[in-house]
Amino acid sequence: MGKNVLLTGGAGFIGRWVAKRLLDEGHNVWILDDLSNGRESNLAEFMDHTGLKAFVRGTILDEKLLAELFAEYRFDICYHLGASINVQDSIDDPRTTFNNDTIGTFYILEQCKKYQTKVVFMSTCMVYDRCTDAAGIDETHPTKPASPYAGAKIGAENMVLSYYHAYGLPTVVIRPFNTYGPFQKTGGEGGVVAIFLKNELEGKTLNIYGEGTQTRDLLYVEDCARFVVEAGFSDAVNGEIVNAGLGRDIAVNDLALLIAGDSSKIKHVEHIHPQSEIQKLLCNSSKAKQLLNWEPNVSLEEGISRTKAWIAEGGLA
Repeated sequence: MGKNVLLTGGAGFIGRWVAKRLLDEGHNVWILDDLSNGRESNLAEFMDHTGLKAFVRGTILDEKLLAELFAEYRFDICYHLGASINVQDSIDDPRTTFNNDTIGTFYILEQCKKYQTKVVFMSTCMVYDRCTDAAGIDETHPTKPASPYAGAKIGAENMVLSYYHAYGLPTVVIRPFNTYGPFQKTGGEGGVVAIFLKNELEGKTLNIYGEGTQTRDLLYVEDCARFVVEAGFSDAVNGEIVNAGLGRDIAVNDLALLIAGDSSKIKHVEHIHPQSEIQKLLCNSSKAKQLLNWEPNVSLEEGISRTKAWIAEGGLA
């Protein structure tokens, strides 16, 4: 029997792929999204799917709406991806990020507690301090909230885990590393891979903030979505924090060269918020392997190739 699933942020980049996986697996899915980051067009191919029960345009800050949805559908699992996700925006306007990411998560938790709905909370690798170990960042690595985005996510993580310990609510905090792939925005709010690919395809310069020596562990979105979904169906991760990443990092300079193929097409520009840059991010996903038997399937080169093909075919800007 398919589960009744609430997916917040389901019209977003990762949310869209999580929705696809849940629908492919035969679950009943309700998507809640205020479209501040997401796009309804991301869900176009699912709108006639019998498993997609409703797309609700609304905010997780609307307690009345949440109460009505939970009372009517009594969800088995809530995948909580809805959030403000932009580091720069959080520095310029911390209130919006705190309200969406911390208070919104509290409102979700209150409903989930009422109906014993499992919570899969999407956090971020941006909560971590820089990587200092060749084995990569595991879940015991120090956190460092270098932006209000990271601070809001750490606050929400602690609330999510407190509901496990205080009320016995099944919850899990997941920390995917930098995710990229088809359906990611290729404009200013997009990820570095999507932006670089779009510029390369249009013959434009690839701009790198700062020196470009900062490294990222880049996870292909379908691997990420599989990780997210599996966390909802495993009791082994309840009360846990779990990472997911490729296990390989690449300097932004090297990523740009991999995509552009020519250093003359690359330019360094002044960093907008250098104080919130994390110099080295490398994921250790051994806990995900141990508890979920999850590991990434798609290499960086293959993922970039798939993403480039999607953008070249007219993927959303």
